[in-house]
Amino acid sequence: MISHIDHLVLTVSDIERSVAFYRAVLNMEAITFGAGRRALRFGNQKINLQLLGQEPRNRAQVGAGDLCLISHWPLDEVMRHLREQGIPLIEGPVVKSGAMGEISSVYFLDPDANLIEVSVYPHLQEGGHRHSDGKECR
Repeated sequence: MISHIDHLVLTVSDIERSVAFYRAVLNMEAITFGAGRRALRFGNQKINLQLLGQEPRNRAQVGAGDLCLISHWPLDEVMRHLREQGIPLIEGPVVKSGAMGEISSVYFLDPDANLIEVSVYPHLQEGGHRHSDGKECR
């Protein structure tokens, strides 16, 4: 029934501060849509940003987000980039379980204390594409 995530929404205290953070730290593309709404696009997905109370149907709170983002960069390059941006790691690198198998992850906070996990699939970074059972994709 469900094939993938199109977008998710983060509730933030300052939209432009969040746009600047995600552009600089995660190289996301800032976009404007609708009636001036702001979002961050990466790949075929986006993160829409909203202020607390902006969307009455959504009961999310500032800082309640917890995202896992997959990088095509090697994890050591991700960590170097985070250091250059002055972003302290909360945890990592650690091995976790992703949607397609084992991932290596680092964790940090965005300006609103949303937990951001940046991960890599080691079996995909070693040159071969593999299924979660370890068999090579053809």
